[in-house]
Amino acid sequence: MTIRVIVADDQEIVRTGLVMILEAHDDIEVVGQAADGRRAVELARRLRPDVCLLDIRMPGMNGIEATRELSQEVAVVVITTFDLDEYVYAALRAGARGFLLKDAGSALLAQAIRAAADGDALIAPSVTARLLRAFAGTADPVQPFEPLTDREEQIITTVARGRTNHEIADELHISVSTVKTHVASLMAKLGARNRVEIAMWAYETGRIRNAG
Repeated sequence: MTIRVIVADDQEIVRTGLVMILEAHDDIEVVGQAADGRRAVELARRLRPDVCLLDIRMPGMNGIEATRELSQEVAVVVITTFDLDEYVYAALRAGARGFLLKDAGSALLAQAIRAAADGDALIAPSVTARLLRAFAGTADPVQPFEPLTDREEQIITTVARGRTNHEIADELHISVSTVKTHVASLMAKLGARNRVEIAMWAYETGRIRNAG
């Protein structure tokens, strides 16, 4: 199955580079490009891609606003530079499924797109610790609808460390389908829209202090 992607970045040279990287993969097709968030939203609603790759800082409608508009309709992956932690956090709150740094490399970029299309999320581990730890305690964490099981407590720490479903399955010696079941249960108990919000909750409640 080919993953259809829209790329939005206001810098043409960056946008062109991202498109070239993605289109080098046989299973990824860039179906649209935008230089600002508003155009990205228009394209997404017209072309119905599987994933939108959005830069944070764009003129007019920025990546955070565009994420808020699109997160219920399409998987959003945010890509940004390392010194914009507060903006990335806001984008995740707006519903972004994952985020990367612009220097993440072609392999990690493609992996993030595939994860988002598969309903998973890839959070760059180097950013996860710095970003979420910095904002832990800035919001009142929700109380779970039901207590977490011991296995769910194990799963939540691996999710917060940026592990994919396959990596969690290998680490805990369980099947990928079992991991997905536990993640779905965590989302229901926490009222989380995606695994990024599960990770934020883990930081906000002090479950993770030295992730990597």
